[in-house]
Amino acid sequence: MGWNTLDDMDLSGKRVLVRVDINVPVENGEVSDDTRIRRLTRTLNDIRAAGGKPILLAHFGRPKGKHMPEMSLRPLVPALEAAFGAPVAFCADCRGPAAEAALAALDQGSILMLENTRFHPGEEQNCADLAAEIAALGDVYCNDAFSVAHRAHVSTDGVARILPSCAGRLMQAELEALEAALGKPQRPVVAVVGGAKVSSKLELLGNLVEKVDHLVIGGGMANTFLAAQGIDVGKSLCEHDMTGTAAGILAKAERAGCAILLPSDVVVAREFRAGAANETLAADACPADAMILDAGPETVARIAEVFKGAKTLIWNGPMGAFEIEPFDAATNAAAQTAAALTRAGQLISVAGGGDTVAALNQAGAAEDFTYISTAGGAFLEWMEGKTLPGVAVLEQQGVLA
Repeated sequence: MGWNTLDDMDLSGKRVLVRVDINVPVENGEVSDDTRIRRLTRTLNDIRAAGGKPILLAHFGRPKGKHMPEMSLRPLVPALEAAFGAPVAFCADCRGPAAEAALAALDQGSILMLENTRFHPGEEQNCADLAAEIAALGDVYCNDAFSVAHRAHVSTDGVARILPSCAGRLMQAELEALEAALGKPQRPVVAVVGGAKVSSKLELLGNLVEKVDHLVIGGGMANTFLAAQGIDVGKSLCEHDMTGTAAGILAKAERAGCAILLPSDVVVAREFRAGAANETLAADACPADAMILDAGPETVARIAEVFKGAKTLIWNGPMGAFEIEPFDAATNAAAQTAAALTRAGQLISVAGGGDTVAALNQAGAAEDFTYISTAGGAFLEWMEGKTLPGVAVLEQQGVLA
């Protein structure tokens, strides 16, 4: 890897600015789900154990450069203290005299939480002056928020250009998992891409067909690919104006030697509701008044065979309308197969994206995957082959170190 980790940094007696993702749900002034907060524990414990003082940088909501009390980070302090087992001081600004005074008063072993960085318009503009002001509060910069690494903001990019910088434990784990999945993977590599629309994942599909050996396409977007082959998909969710693009992706995959797996049988229904009357038919036999809501058992068996022959799996998006029964069957079965192979040490499995995480949790498979990313947009942009500013700047620092 071309970036530094906490192990590469001298943290003793140092002020460590840590970019974190604590954009957690808050109800009635209290954190209702502290998962993102608890995941930061190892990074903060390691900094404190090495003699460093953690100073947390974070955003909350989208205040768009304005001070909005309802988006203050102050209500998160009790949840932070409970998760970290340490006192957490709060400062109502992330720069200037108030932040300097709060830092000067910080006891060894304590943590300082600075106010929402997005209260300043310069944050999202990556303003050099704001970056210099915030950087003046620290000696070392640590990014532990991969979820915002696709943003070139002051707290993800600007400060990292000024201070010696490294990845925190969460960022390190994410980058190592993604490198193992797409950077230098064990082959064969299979990618599962599902979801509603081809149009939302064009760059992703275009990048993957040149990097993976097998591409499994599911969900509503599979209907567009079926239509591109001249198959009537009835009333199914389908982007008929994207069939030419889908045909182009199929041709590109063939040139690249990437085998694309589309549904060969499908589960169809006349209405979209839980327990709706349904039937399994060949993919080219969907009635004109029906819609495809899931892949069928034959397709699931083909997917399982591909998984069994693979060494690495990347997964983004469900295979069908997983939110309602019985149209969650293909997603559940494929996820459970991947989980079993991972558990047996036969597969490296990396997954990400909001619907993906929900689907794998519903299938009871998430805990057995090698790595589950909750990063959303950053995970997708990485899969699309894009440069992430928050990662690129760490790589530059690694070269300079």
